[in-house]
Amino acid sequence: MNERLRCHITVAAVIEDRGRFLFVEEEDAGLRVLNQPAGHLDPDEDLIAAVRREVREETALEFAPQHSLGCDLLRLADGAVILRVAFTGTVSTPAQPIRRDPAILATHWLDAATALNGHRLRSPLVARSLRRWESGLRLPLESAGELVDNVRPAPARPEE
Repeated sequence: MNERLRCHITVAAVIEDRGRFLFVEEEDAGLRVLNQPAGHLDPDEDLIAAVRREVREETALEFAPQHSLGCDLLRLADGAVILRVAFTGTVSTPAQPIRRDPAILATHWLDAATALNGHRLRSPLVARSLRRWESGLRLPLESAGELVDNVRPAPARPEE
């Protein structure tokens, strides 16, 4: 009998400004690593809302997604898979200050070569998303889809 795939859905933001990319520094398995602002999709949230929220939480900046960079699968040691959907866009300082997630140790603006060659990355998907951006891949935001409910109305009860 086949087991069902255990899949976690995450989003990430590749944010470039004047040749430098925004990275977050965090701890993973006791090591300091670089990641794009990224995180898990919450219930009742679409992918665009999730990436905006994650960038806000991890960088204290507002993210305006412009394109999708596609998605990738990452197999974990326990057999589960992460489906990671990446976006690109711009950031701005919010009107009201936002507190950054304390799990984020620092933010860095780095050129691609420094990030890829001089730092430990959270996963191979960090480099893959960056390379997609560098290759010029830009998909319409609509390609990421939106949350659609499949709730069927309750059957009508016969009148008493």
